[in-house]
Amino acid sequence: MRKGIYSLPDALEISVTFFNGVHLLINSKEMKTSTCLFLVLVLGQLTIAQTSSATEKTKADFFPNEKAKVLVLGTFHFNFPGLDEHRTSDESKIDVLKEPKKSEVTDLIAYIKKFNPNKIVIEAKTDWNNRYQLYRKGAYRDKRGERYQVAMRLAHELDLDSIYSADAPTLESELLEKDSVLTRSLTANIDWKASDPYLEKAFEWFDYRDAQMKEKHLLTFLKEMNTREAHNTNFGLYLTRQMATKDYDGADNFSIWWYNRNVRIFSKILQLTDGPEDRILIVFGNGHAAILRQLFEASPQYEFIEFDSLED
Repeated sequence: MRKGIYSLPDALEISVTFFNGVHLLINSKEMKTSTCLFLVLVLGQLTIAQTSSATEKTKADFFPNEKAKVLVLGTFHFNFPGLDEHRTSDESKIDVLKEPKKSEVTDLIAYIKKFNPNKIVIEAKTDWNNRYQLYRKGAYRDKRGERYQVAMRLAHELDLDSIYSADAPTLESELLEKDSVLTRSLTANIDWKASDPYLEKAFEWFDYRDAQMKEKHLLTFLKEMNTREAHNTNFGLYLTRQMATKDYDGADNFSIWWYNRNVRIFSKILQLTDGPEDRILIVFGNGHAAILRQLFEASPQYEFIEFDSLED
């Protein structure tokens, strides 16, 4: 053998078994020496990579697999109080106390029962359990609001002893109480009367959607309202018009008002969550659903259940 030149024995065999069970046998008689050496190096690197991959942990290894499950029902207000910026026309309104919508509410209740919630949360700032106890005795059955027709009815039929209120005041409202001059100065540059072509298009869409309310089954209508796309469409309308103001006034207003309110709602639900065994139904106006979705999906404590994923 010449100095500085290496050769393999004539009958060298290299045997390699991979983690996936594949076995490779290399015979130096059948290959050139340089080819054998190259394959040895490549296979060595593959073995190291496979060993590293087999031992590398993911974030799932550090968080519990069991999480509290959350189902968000973002809905229009069944009693049409007219408090939101967009109002359903009289021609499109439905009556959940009359057929066929009365039976469709029963179908909706049967569908949500498949989630089997052990806690039901409503859009209310004050405790509604006194009303709920009266409901269990037969009161409020003529009320059209979703807090009665869905939340209380479902809680009663599942024999839950209480319901939970989770709406919250905004940081803006508290700042106004402490220093109204300063707080108003934070949003002084917003032109509240400025036209917004995106909002105008959205209202056209809402009118078109509401016009289908009488013809579509209530469950189908609410499934469509609670898709990711529908939630994001609603959320996106808070990101146009006033958001483009100088000195961040629009952004600050959104932060201390609408986003803050929903983060506080999330905080209240965190406080009433006992552990991964909880199955929490949240019945809120649909405008809240997108931010609640974002918070629950990102939280390591919760599993967000898509509303249309329950078995029909």
